[in-house]
Amino acid sequence: MDTIKDKQAYCMDWVPTLSEWQGPLFMRIVDALASDIESGRLVRGQRLPTHRALATELGIDLTTVTRAYGEARRRGLLDARVGQGTFVSETTVRSPSHVPSQVTIDLSMNLPPQPVEANLDLRIAQGLETIRRESGFGAFLTYSRPGGSDLELETAANWLRHRVHDANAERLVIFPGSQAIVFNALLVLTSPGDVVLTEALTYPGLKTAAARLGVRLIGLPMDEQGVRPDALKDACRKHKPKAVYLVPTQQNPTTATAGPARRKAIAEIIRHAGTFLIEDDAYGALEPSTSPIANLIPERSYFAASMSKCIAPGLRVAYLQAPDSIAAQTMRSGLQATMQMSPPLMVALVTHWIRNGIADEIIEAVRNEAKGRQQLAGRILKGIAFASRPASHHLWLELPPSWNRMDLLSHLLRHGLAVVGEDAFAVIDKPPRGIRVSLGAARNRADVSQAMQVLAAAMKLSVMATQIV
Repeated sequence: MDTIKDKQAYCMDWVPTLSEWQGPLFMRIVDALASDIESGRLVRGQRLPTHRALATELGIDLTTVTRAYGEARRRGLLDARVGQGTFVSETTVRSPSHVPSQVTIDLSMNLPPQPVEANLDLRIAQGLETIRRESGFGAFLTYSRPGGSDLELETAANWLRHRVHDANAERLVIFPGSQAIVFNALLVLTSPGDVVLTEALTYPGLKTAAARLGVRLIGLPMDEQGVRPDALKDACRKHKPKAVYLVPTQQNPTTATAGPARRKAIAEIIRHAGTFLIEDDAYGALEPSTSPIANLIPERSYFAASMSKCIAPGLRVAYLQAPDSIAAQTMRSGLQATMQMSPPLMVALVTHWIRNGIADEIIEAVRNEAKGRQQLAGRILKGIAFASRPASHHLWLELPPSWNRMDLLSHLLRHGLAVVGEDAFAVIDKPPRGIRVSLGAARNRADVSQAMQVLAAAMKLSVMATQIV
């Protein structure tokens, strides 16, 4: 108890050093606050001085402190608790999403959280300053070699070997996001009318790309480890697919993750069928103990890994490991024809992060925050069945056939919570019914807690309604 009192007293005495910062006074307070959180002087959950106390200490107007605290809350640096005070945020620096006014917590987009420990704002600024100092920006503001330079590819290959054992620069291409990889892989492997197999519920971006290219997607039955081998084998025999698209780790939306035996069975089926695997490893960095299927059939695999789910989707940088150097060159040509190149400055920043170990530090912070959010959701949803993984950004709540999914979604929306139903992911006519809840999209754990309470209450009401009927 004494420790808690001491901790609170220390935080209540916090006074920012404003002389180190420039700009309007209220912004200097915000910048000092962000810096002290980064340095560890202030940590999660610590209470700050009241508006009046800080204004008195700094000898400034009360409205300036109020404006500074308001801006810090908008950035996600602070949480205000009615009757208790102002505290350092438990989680994040993400700004509020631009969502309809009735939605107060939008968990519809599968985003990685942005924990304070990741410190993306500062690391981006520092990384760009290093690039400017060492090379200048001019080299990255013109056309660059499609698919990445030798240095960028070699750096990426060295980093990817913790996932893909035989990663090498000759088989790598750097794309502006995994969606571009998916589109170009379909463009290379298929013609209009060809069949690609995938999970019954799959990544919506695949559906969009396939529709644009006239490719037939056939969804396959799933279990807790993803696509079922018996269904995959039968479908390969029946449809002679040109490719199989799978997300075997933390599958979107179900979180299904294939074990070693399942991955081996899938690899053997694909090899025997003479088709190709498009393996989307979007979430693999969050679960590094898993080994991609591409390690078992490298000669038949298009392996995609991106920064979107392990760091931030705005860093449009993704890596493709092709089956061989000829396939890599074909994909590079497709990239040049459709998008010319990946954003050079973003690729340079990510390459800098990888070379200096910063990327792994950020990913570890994101992974730890994902674990914390899953644990929080598990406590609040205790007694409610749902699928998840310890470090996943989302959870999947399958609904009984008797439940009306639209009524549930409408109820949640009326209470300010937005999630996504199975129709966004469905490839088959009668897919498993459920909702995906993207915990990573919440600004902080307080929002996660509020959202899970709304969800838990809605589920209990649905159970009661079903029992009455």
